[in-house]
Amino acid sequence: MIDTYLWQELVVFAKTGTLAKTAETLHITQPSVTRGLQKLEETLGVSLFDHQPNKPTLTTIGELAVQEGEQILQRQQLAIKKIRNFADQEDVIKIASTAPGPLLLLNRLSVAQLNTTQNLLDTDNVIKSLLNNRFTGIISNQEIQNKDIESVYLGKESLVVHLDKFMYHSNQASISFKELKGINFVVLTDIGPWQTIIQQKIPEAKFMYQAQRFAFNEITKYSNFPYFSTNLSSFDSEYTTSLSDTDDRVPIPVNDETATMEFYISYLKTNRPKMAPLAQKIAQAWPQSF
Repeated sequence: MIDTYLWQELVVFAKTGTLAKTAETLHITQPSVTRGLQKLEETLGVSLFDHQPNKPTLTTIGELAVQEGEQILQRQQLAIKKIRNFADQEDVIKIASTAPGPLLLLNRLSVAQLNTTQNLLDTDNVIKSLLNNRFTGIISNQEIQNKDIESVYLGKESLVVHLDKFMYHSNQASISFKELKGINFVVLTDIGPWQTIIQQKIPEAKFMYQAQRFAFNEITKYSNFPYFSTNLSSFDSEYTTSLSDTDDRVPIPVNDETATMEFYISYLKTNRPKMAPLAQKIAQAWPQSF
């Protein structure tokens, strides 16, 4: 077994180029660096350096050893991070989501030791974040197929558009994306996969994205610009209190297939004892689609 500090000295030497700079970087003496590199050579049983007077240089074998040392140090840092993340999850259930709607529901649930992050997770990072124990569970619109991960169905989120009651389509029971062609909408910036859907499916539409919830609420309250909600929006206290009874917009369900998403909560199978009850509680609280 080769001590980690020996690999570290070798890697730092490769980056700095001298024994003196290596010692300065690692806050040790130069003789200590020299002894460490000599010990590494002896342990490996190969020559890593061309020992010129006062200026050792790496051999081709030494350069290969540097590459291996970098990988060893990276794996060690990853292991430390993974273990620490796992330890953090032991007492706290940390949940992330790829869309904002499920977080609104979670914030209304009374669950001990539940910690939800309000920053949306990119869909591509779901599996990696679970395997690295960054989160105990992640809610997303994908059922994950992985030997270490379990996905439980929670419910559907369906899109609703709010149109001015004097607009042409406002008296319809439902509406399609194509019928919303060319309309200007006010939209929250961080809406996860919904952003791609509305941009791709509504022809020639313009979207006035608002990063701040307050700005979105103010524009929504004092204008007649159309906006979107879902069957999960009722869990947002800011949303429900910002709109007055005199709002001139009519909520109309969008009837396209892509206007409804199925959501799942995924977690490591080793976390099933504490996650399965939470998944059941979320599914029971999930509202019906429009």
